[in-house]
Amino acid sequence: MTDEVTKTATGTPSATGEEFRVMARIGLPPADVKRLTQLSAAHGVWSVVQILLLIGAAVTAAILWWHPVIIVAAIIAVSAGQHALAVLSHEAGHYRLFDNRTLNDFVGVISGMLIGVSNGCYRIVHRLHHNHLYEPNDPDLPLMAGYPRGKSYLAKKLAKDLLGLTAHKNYAYFFGAPATSKDVDGKVRLLDDTSPRLRNAALRERWMVVAFHVTAPIVAFATGWGVEYLVLWVLPLLTVFQLLLRLRAVMEHGAPVDTTSPILASRTNFAPWWLGWWLYPLHVNYHIEHHLYPSIPHYRLAECHHLLNQQGALEGGQVMHIRETLGCIFADRAVA
Repeated sequence: MTDEVTKTATGTPSATGEEFRVMARIGLPPADVKRLTQLSAAHGVWSVVQILLLIGAAVTAAILWWHPVIIVAAIIAVSAGQHALAVLSHEAGHYRLFDNRTLNDFVGVISGMLIGVSNGCYRIVHRLHHNHLYEPNDPDLPLMAGYPRGKSYLAKKLAKDLLGLTAHKNYAYFFGAPATSKDVDGKVRLLDDTSPRLRNAALRERWMVVAFHVTAPIVAFATGWGVEYLVLWVLPLLTVFQLLLRLRAVMEHGAPVDTTSPILASRTNFAPWWLGWWLYPLHVNYHIEHHLYPSIPHYRLAECHHLLNQQGALEGGQVMHIRETLGCIFADRAVA
């Protein structure tokens, strides 16, 4: 396995402890990678605007027509917007939202803060996921590993998510709770390869997120919008949003064919548009491509997929329709 350093938005290698490493590049010539990696401010702005429009339209409709049917529809739409904010925070965590690092991190911090996520903490644990995919140091293993686990296992997990019973665990992850891992010999060691700069930023952002979510309900109730805030933002955030996070994570990495290869340990999923906007905002369905080329922004992953297909690089990879994916992750436990 050959590791490479993903270049940051400035075009220079990240500092030690900040880089995203993946397996050796396959399939695409350097000229195509360089072109696909270029960031577009217009695409970055549109990524933000479309999310705000979705959330704004859903909340406005519910407030104007406070009816159970409209409220349920608004909760579904708002959860999609919250999910998209998580993906936006993910893009910023990869330095792939705006070329200007200050603007990139500012939008990432705000996107994460709105959904209760410290973008700095997420950047730390997510780079460990990329750098140690399906290795003992991958902090995402508790969420994605071990599938299939039987037909009812995942259904029960998703039901708990929908009831809000697992939100505290997910937020512990987003606040950097996965602080330890086990080596192959079983000894516990700290995941300590993160740069001091990232760790300090994460500590600052944790308190910013806490302060925001303490202040927001106080302001909402003081201004007469408390019920709307709880129903249209907090409720989907603690329920449907949690279901979406788990389901997408398992669809991306659950039931892998081979954990040593990103095209077999990751999965690119396709779904009808009416379901894809909810499950896969901002092209997040192209997950094999993202692990192969984390320096490519989301709006160019579809072209990356097309070029990799032309090169035959995805042959044998887990490129699936959602029906196939659900069949894999909901299957009976494999017999050893």
